[in-house]
Parts: sequence; structure tokens; C-alpha cells
Amino acid sequence: MPAPVLEMRSIVKSFTGVKALSDVSLSVRAGEVHAICGENGAGKSTLMKILSGVHPHGSYEGEVLFESEPCRFRDIRASEKRGIVIIHQELALVPYLSLAENIFLGNERASRGVISWHRTLGEASRLLRRVGLVDNPQTRVCDIGVGKQQLVEIAKALAKEVKLLILDEPTAALNDEDSAALLRLILELKEQGITSIIISHKLGEVAAVADSVTILRDGRTVETLDVKAPETTEERIIRGMVGRDLDHRFPERSPYTADSGERPALEIRDWTVFHPVDQQRKVVDSVSVNVRRGEIVGIAGLMGAGRTELAMSVFGRSYGRHAGGTVLRDGAPVRTRTVPEAIGHGIAYVTEDRKHYGLNLIDTVKSNITLGALRKVARHSVVDAHEERRVAESFRTSMNIRAPHIMEPVGRLSGGNQQKVVLSKWIFAGPEVLILDEPTRGIDVGAKYEIYTVIDRLAAEGKAVVFISSELPELLGMCDRIYTMAAGRLTGEVPREQADQETLMRLMTKDTRAAESRAGAHSEGQDS
Repeated sequence: MPAPVLEMRSIVKSFTGVKALSDVSLSVRAGEVHAICGENGAGKSTLMKILSGVHPHGSYEGEVLFESEPCRFRDIRASEKRGIVIIHQELALVPYLSLAENIFLGNERASRGVISWHRTLGEASRLLRRVGLVDNPQTRVCDIGVGKQQLVEIAKALAKEVKLLILDEPTAALNDEDSAALLRLILELKEQGITSIIISHKLGEVAAVADSVTILRDGRTVETLDVKAPETTEERIIRGMVGRDLDHRFPERSPYTADSGERPALEIRDWTVFHPVDQQRKVVDSVSVNVRRGEIVGIAGLMGAGRTELAMSVFGRSYGRHAGGTVLRDGAPVRTRTVPEAIGHGIAYVTEDRKHYGLNLIDTVKSNITLGALRKVARHSVVDAHEERRVAESFRTSMNIRAPHIMEPVGRLSGGNQQKVVLSKWIFAGPEVLILDEPTRGIDVGAKYEIYTVIDRLAAEGKAVVFISSELPELLGMCDRIYTMAAGRLTGEVPREQADQETLMRLMTKDTRAAESRAGAHSEGQDS
């Protein structure tokens, strides 16, 4: 068995009186892919920030050994000199610089202070090919997709002669195809002798690429398992992560039964939206959907299907150029041309990008929760501080938001707890219709279950819920009906009892252009 290339012994780390890590130990063998799993807030990222020098030596207790030598990294540069490179979940690329410039940023190919562009472009091309990219190294980062950007980050790590590559939730923002390509690359790097640590809440990915998995819970090491061993099942890993068995991944709920005379709480008819830049391209094409009170309706589709564009354009026309269609609330047409208008008609939208559009990360839990409905905690247009605190404390308790206090900046919370703050904000606003766009993205299984329970509770209270997700098991486990979209068009509507992954995937990959072409040819034949 290979000797450990990395050992972290009895690591303790605290933040303003809160212990994030308590006696954590980790051992990684040379040449393996080692996964780290745990609930949001378990301490995974904090541990890796210690290893990579983000949290410098002296700010934590314990010992770090790399290649059998003690390490006392003062910063990231010190760890990178030893061949330890971390790729954070939030990519560290400069969008308006080229791929080559990003790959060698801070590590320039220069002689006597002058950059050699011939050498830079040549080496960048070789590194890009090594990670499976054929793009011109002079292409700007903002002109390639997120999947390719992730590969550029790995090329950047290879330029630093990486020995230990740390990937923090590397596929969180990727579609299935890009995720598969990234996982293949990790295995190829393993064959080249590069050791990898991958932090992931996606247990299927762990099973696919990892040799070992270390489970953290509440800032402590639970156990390290051999992924290939028969006893290492998803259930075993989940039990270690959450400290209990999850017999059901989704809460049990009574099947929804529609009242034949009931009008939908929200109905969208013939909704059409053009791209904000390419105004000749339809991103949502004559889509009609509806949801009733107490019902959870899913929208499934691959990347680029138009799900988010539909939701954002309905919610105050936050995306694209609206070209036509009607929104009805309880059967009556309403205007949702602005976000305040949409909120005024009882519609709330929980964005898929909570860090950019859902939260003010530098503000407190208290302020974020009340931000969507300040009028409810104000008297004569002045915020009542006592009432605001009372409301925030109430949501912190009822939503099980794990924050030391309501004055904690939201940016310091884990992803799952940030998502609970976003949901609290919109629940406090008192909407009748909630549009949830990827509400569990980047969240571990334990936190997911808590959020599913909140969603179920809202439906039981009579709220109408639209649930957009890229995870088909999630839609199948939560929704009463599921719409499918492809290339901006609606391709199907499947009731819960008839839905399965194969049916949904067939509808999600339906060639709408071919169908349109056949319909047009048929029409022309009839006309002739």
C-alpha cells in the first residue's frame, strides 16, 4: 500500500469563539483520489484552506505533513511552491483576460521582467490539450462556458507542477456532460501520478472516482472508508455525514388531488422571450404552464432548455426581452413587468445563484431575512429594530439556520444555511406562489431533506410551488406533476404516477426543431 503523501494531525480551528474544526485528522495516500464528505458546515472547506495556506500556520492548532515533512504555510504561494494547489468552488479566473493569461497569472513566463508571449502561448496550448481543450489560448475566459473554465483552472494548476490537487465542489455548477468530462480528467491525472482531494456532496461522483472517503461531521473526523469495499454504501456514508439513518430521501406527503373547479393559482400562457443580446433568438418559445394551490409542479430540462429564463422573465421581466404571453393569478390577468409588481401579486422567485442574486453576503442574517418585506417590520416607514430581531430569531429557530446569532454575516454561513436564509426571506414576504430555481444546489443530503420538508410544509399550507431542478430524482421525489422543456419549448407534462427518469430524459432531449420542421412540412402538404 502506498505511503501517505499527506497527513493532517489533530487540527483545531476556531472563528470568533465558534470551533469549526475539533481534533480532525486526515491521511491521503500518494496517487489516490481521496474524497471528503460531510454536511454543509462540517468543516470540509476550512480543513482544505488550512492545507493550502489560506488559513496560515499559527491560526490553527495541529500538524500538517506533506511528503513526510512538516509544513508551516504562511499563504497560498507557500503551499503552491510545494505542489499543493486548491481550486475553489468559486473559480478564480479573470473573465476579460485570455486563457493563456489566466493560466500563468502570477506565474508568468518572463525573462528579466518581460513576458515571452511566444513561450506563454505555446505552453498554454500544451496545457489546454492536456486537460482536453482545443480552444485558442488567446480566447477570453468570458467567452467559454463554466465547464471549460473549470478545466482552465486545472490547466493553471498543472502549470504550477501540481503534486496534490484539491477540488472543492468541482461539479456544483456543471451540467451532466461537463461533470462527466471533469471526472474523467481527474482519473487521467491519477494515472499520471497526481494525487487529488475532492470535496463533493454528490455521492455518485465519489463512488465513480474516489479510492477513499473521509467523513466529517460537526468539525470532527467520523471515519475513513475504502470506497471499493462492499460495506461502503451510500447509506453508510450518509449515516456518517448526518449522524442518523435517512430511511427516506424525501418527506412523505399525501398525493395531490386537484379540485376540478379550482383555477390555477398561477397560469402562464404562450410565454415568449428573446435573448437579451441576440434579439433574434428565442430562449422561451410559446410556453404555457400552471400550478394550483397546494401543488408542487416541477420543470425539468437540460442546460439551455430555458427553465431559468422562463422563471426570471415571469418574475418582473428580470431576463431577456419579453415578446408575448400572459400571466394569470387565480384566473385574472396580472402585470409582472417589474419585480415589485410580481411581489405585489404574491409571486416570489428563489434564484439558483443565491450568492449573486439572492443574498447580501456582507449583511447580517437578520437584515437578509426581512429584506424582501421591510414594510412588515416598519412603522411609519421606519424599521422597528425590535420587531426585525423578533422575526429573524423566529426564522432562525423554525428553519434551523445554524448561525451563532442573527447578526452573523450571511457570507460566513455554509451553503445550506444560506439557502435557508433565502427561503426565509421569501416566506416572510408572504407569497402565494413560490418559484424555486435549483433550491438545493451545492447542498448536502441532510440539509436537502430539511429544505424538502420546508417546501412540503409550504404546499400543505396552500402555497403553489414551482420547482426547477437539474436532478431528476429530486423532481420525482417532490413533485405532483413535471413539465419538460428543450430548446426553449415545452415538450411534455407528466403526472407523478407516470413519471420516471427514462420518460423525463426522453422528453428533455426531444428535438423540437425537427418536430417543428415535420409539422411545417405536414401543413404545406395539406395546403397543396
